[in-house]
Amino acid sequence: MSSDAKPEYVKKRVLILGCGNMLFGDDGFGPEAVEYIEKKCKIPEDVYIMDVGTGASKVLFTLALSEIRPEKIIILDAVDLKRKPGEIFEIPIEELLKSKTIDFSTHLLPATNLLKELQDTCNVNITILACQVKRIPELVKPGLSNPVKKSIPKAAKIALELAK
Repeated sequence: MSSDAKPEYVKKRVLILGCGNMLFGDDGFGPEAVEYIEKKCKIPEDVYIMDVGTGASKVLFTLALSEIRPEKIIILDAVDLKRKPGEIFEIPIEELLKSKTIDFSTHLLPATNLLKELQDTCNVNITILACQVKRIPELVKPGLSNPVKKSIPKAAKIALELAK
């Protein structure tokens, strides 16, 4: 496959992925953060922003098989690690692999091994930028809690800083 036929996101230096399901409260943090960045921030030419919803694995699999790929991948996702709601923090991939019992987004857990492979085998710098949820409802209920909603500008700023 020629370089022209490859998806645009494999050709950029940095890829920022928003993971989550907007139908389940604070789980929509990643997609909401990506939307905020796209609408309110200046995105450098070499950065690609993408809402992957609950489909991070497909994008990561494409990257793992590609001979060209970004230098950095920044993942924005919601977690429940019993911290203060709205707190933004990084989670190392190794921490996810050690204990898959932590309450990390179910849509990213299947992709954890792909992230580790991209980091270790393909030399891609991986950052998981997480937001502590206040609530993720069991039934469909769109909309972020106030603490998570208020954390989005900070998360956007950190993600773009990490993209440098």
